[in-house]
Amino acid sequence: MKLSRKNGLRASAIGALVVSGALVLSACGSDDNSAAPDKKDGGSSSAAASNIACEGAKGQLLAAGSSAQKNAMDLWVKNFQAACSGVEINYQAIGSGGGITKFNQGQVAFAGSDSALKEEEVAESQKICKGGKGVNLPMVGGPVAIGYKLEGVDNLVLDAPTLAKIFDNKITKWNDPAITKLNPGAKLPDSTIQAFHRSDESGTTQNLGKYLSEAAPADWKHDPKSKSWPAQGGQAANGSSGVATAVKDAEGSIGYFELSYATANKISTVSINTGAAAPVAATSENASKAIAAAKVKGTGSDLALSLDYATKAEGAYPIVLVTYEIACDKGNKAETLPTLKAFLNYTVSEEGQKVLADAGYAPLPAEIAAKVRTIVPTLS
Repeated sequence: MKLSRKNGLRASAIGALVVSGALVLSACGSDDNSAAPDKKDGGSSSAAASNIACEGAKGQLLAAGSSAQKNAMDLWVKNFQAACSGVEINYQAIGSGGGITKFNQGQVAFAGSDSALKEEEVAESQKICKGGKGVNLPMVGGPVAIGYKLEGVDNLVLDAPTLAKIFDNKITKWNDPAITKLNPGAKLPDSTIQAFHRSDESGTTQNLGKYLSEAAPADWKHDPKSKSWPAQGGQAANGSSGVATAVKDAEGSIGYFELSYATANKISTVSINTGAAAPVAATSENASKAIAAAKVKGTGSDLALSLDYATKAEGAYPIVLVTYEIACDKGNKAETLPTLKAFLNYTVSEEGQKVLADAGYAPLPAEIAAKVRTIVPTLS
């Protein structure tokens, strides 16, 4: 087995990251379901170590956005619907940009996004959130893996300037001197690099852009806030699943997606030379070391986080994202508000966070989770 694949597989087994307080998104969702309904009255339901409070939840709740959190969302939805009779949570993984658009058009009760709302998006949300605005509630996070397919190359190391040039179509051959220098002894072919990026608006794209902008400012001149792919050249695919499939199928390819997609598709991942003593692999444990240093930059009910993409800390994987649920702090629709609050109360609860570890995820840091838990009940 390739070492890079071992790193990816090992990420799915790090339930012990609860101790580290990292919020890491790293593996596929599980079909295991410990929540079975024992009540049908919309009150509290519990079974098999589950205690999900339905709190008046009823009917259908529409949501859309980040594909990075789809596996976590699938698990949460399955458990919540099993506990709360008559409730349907419909989450469409259409990308962060699409989710925010639907939210600001009033089509969904909440959106999932791998990046916090921009100022103009907050302003736009005020038209929907009567008397309030959209706020960012962190729920999950993790590494953005750089996946590749290159026969005979088991352990590929790249740094931020080289990645920037590859994705900006300035390095086009696998045996380019910059790549060769970072991989002494590797048999790099004289073949064309096929670089894949997202065709849809994506918080994953934005987080990669922020990393490249902060860690390689001389080589990545594009807008780091853009959710749309800003560079020329390359090939596009829809969603993280689309990019992962493209990389898996194309020899000489490279692309970016959440680690769960690399693990599920058995795609080799790049280790990043950050300037630390050794290159850092894309694992949940390594991403946790970067994410644990996140600072809250939002105010009031908004919990947007600030990440250090240019970290050189030993063992800290720098290309990371945090996935938010975006909802109105005030002005939510009366008919969906009870279900919205009950569902988000569950996802951020100890119960909801605990099941993530069973599926290869890690819970939110205790201090962040505590803040989210105080805000969700105040949504109105």
